[in-house]
Amino acid sequence: MKAVILAGGYGKRLRPLTDDKPKPLIEIAGKPILEWQILWLKSFGISSFIILAGYKKEVLVEWVTKNKTRLGIECLFSMEEEPLGTGGAIYQVKSFLNEDFIAVNGDILTNLDIRELKQVDENAIASISLVPLRSPYGVVQTEDDKIIKFVEKPVLKDYWINAGVYFLKPTIFEYLPEKGDIERITFPTLAEKGLLRGKKFENVYWRSIDSVKDVEEASNEIPQVFNFE
Repeated sequence: MKAVILAGGYGKRLRPLTDDKPKPLIEIAGKPILEWQILWLKSFGISSFIILAGYKKEVLVEWVTKNKTRLGIECLFSMEEEPLGTGGAIYQVKSFLNEDFIAVNGDILTNLDIRELKQVDENAIASISLVPLRSPYGVVQTEDDKIIKFVEKPVLKDYWINAGVYFLKPTIFEYLPEKGDIERITFPTLAEKGLLRGKKFENVYWRSIDSVKDVEEASNEIPQVFNFE
């Protein structure tokens, strides 16, 4: 199975860290996000990657070319000359994907088991990983006007969010736009047709790297989650 990594975003909210490199090359605990993702996917037997590059693509290609032997991977690149959106970026590589594949947003860190995504439903064209929403704020628990407890950034288990890890069948290309986002165009269409499934992952590590604060917090968390050599 191949993995497609969506690595074309600008990472504007992470400036100045992204002034000279794309977001997937931001270092977390001494390794780029991209390397953590590769190590995670390799733990499930994936060693063939297609990287969809856009912003600072030359820097990304240089890093992968330099490190792919060390990491033990094969890698193809697809270059955006203009922003195509997540759906359009995947659509560009349809000739290389004639079997089931995994697609991953290039700014997330997780240890979820991708094998569970594949097992969701044979009739579905796509399966989306879902994780509980973590409040960005601390919350206050009360009884009437009496404050009982402060809870720092709790997990809101009644609410689920798209974790940015997808199991996709080749028939997905019939629903992908040549330009536009898979999340806004393709997935709603599949949901209407009953062809989209979601797999809930409750007890996993997951974090999207969207701010400098995320970089700092993830750098403290990752060494406790992953033990890759």
